[in-house]
Amino acid sequence: MAAAWEQIRFGLRRDCGARTFDGWLRPIALGGFEADTGTVCLELPSQFMADWVQTHFADRLVLAWRSMLPAVRNVLIRAGEGARAAALSEIPTRVEVEQTPSAQEPVGLYAAQLEPRYRFENFVVGKANEVAFNAARTLASADNVAFNPLFIHGGTGRGKTHLLHAIGHEFRARRSGAKIIYMSAEKFMVEFVAALRANETIRFKQQLRSVDLLMIDDVQFIAGKESTQEEFFHTMNEIISAGRRLVISSDRAPQDLDGIEPRILSRLSWGLVADINQADLELRLNIIIKKLETLPDVSVPEDVVMFLAKRISSNVRELEGALNRIAAYAAMSGRAIDLEFVSEVLANILRANQRRISIDEIQGRVSDHYRIRKAEMTSARRAREVARPRQVAMYLSKQLTPRSLPEIGRRFGGRDHTTVIHAVRQIEKLRAQDAELDADIRLLTRQLES
Repeated sequence: MAAAWEQIRFGLRRDCGARTFDGWLRPIALGGFEADTGTVCLELPSQFMADWVQTHFADRLVLAWRSMLPAVRNVLIRAGEGARAAALSEIPTRVEVEQTPSAQEPVGLYAAQLEPRYRFENFVVGKANEVAFNAARTLASADNVAFNPLFIHGGTGRGKTHLLHAIGHEFRARRSGAKIIYMSAEKFMVEFVAALRANETIRFKQQLRSVDLLMIDDVQFIAGKESTQEEFFHTMNEIISAGRRLVISSDRAPQDLDGIEPRILSRLSWGLVADINQADLELRLNIIIKKLETLPDVSVPEDVVMFLAKRISSNVRELEGALNRIAAYAAMSGRAIDLEFVSEVLANILRANQRRISIDEIQGRVSDHYRIRKAEMTSARRAREVARPRQVAMYLSKQLTPRSLPEIGRRFGGRDHTTVIHAVRQIEKLRAQDAELDADIRLLTRQLES
């Protein structure tokens, strides 16, 4: 249950953003599980918070739990003593930060909040990621590096965030008292806008530019945000000019980042650009073996290990999530882990991976079909010759991949999930009216599934 909850929390933070997660979802404590009714209990520090989460996130939490553990059928959200105690224990730290705005340590995701699991020691290295791994370790440990910034790019779930957290841990271990900030590009934007509204931009700039190591995750999300990019550019310049270290991650290479100012792209390309490719079979096998070392009570036969490595090839995160799900379901059901059991528990995941269709492939195929640049899929342009193919690609992403609406929106230039919903409904409506468009989508679907 705990392992499943950690995976769900990770997904909620990624989909909802740091501010919503920290304010409403982080305080949730995992309560008990009633096997008879299949109900998992989630507790919050107050009834008000419990009611708010029930109203805004109940359906999402139920779906998340059911996808992780089929034995869970219902989610009970309530106020609980455990969550209240945890919240109270954090109050002194929060008050200290609020009462000392001139403190030297920067506000934000400071080093103390780096994910403890994400270290170099448990990052599995293979041909797909060895360049990025070696570059990350060098930047974190060497006294002098020949490159700055380090730009790491790769598809979803390939280990970019793991490497950033690992850099933070290693850097802090070797430099006692070093100031480190890790934050998503979305959090950078939110905090900057908040500083503007509160007339605290000078403090915001001082906090970021005084650190020894600054790490920004998912930089593609500042595409089209002009004022945020302006501040980001000057922050980059200050960090690099002062000889401090900067690490940036993205889901694509600098030259493929549309909607980002050329001067920022030039800076990003100035250091070392390291990509993380899709894990090959050997790397996936090693990842499973490494993961099983953390699950000593779980016995997985060799044929099941090979089956998982071959069938789940989309990304590492999904592979690890599948192992957690197998372990948790086996513990609750008391069944032995064999091929039949795994095929039953992971039916949805296996079907999705069997198609092996990614959003990136859909964007490329649709761009080729309509003869537009692939970068237009993530651009801010609204001209019909660009907007319609983009809607088609969003529609196909919803139909042919297991990705959530917020995740699809992010892959199309950081758009809101409501934009994806509108695109899907629009294409469904037009398919019934426009025979040519319907034929295009049928052709694209065949090509992608073949």
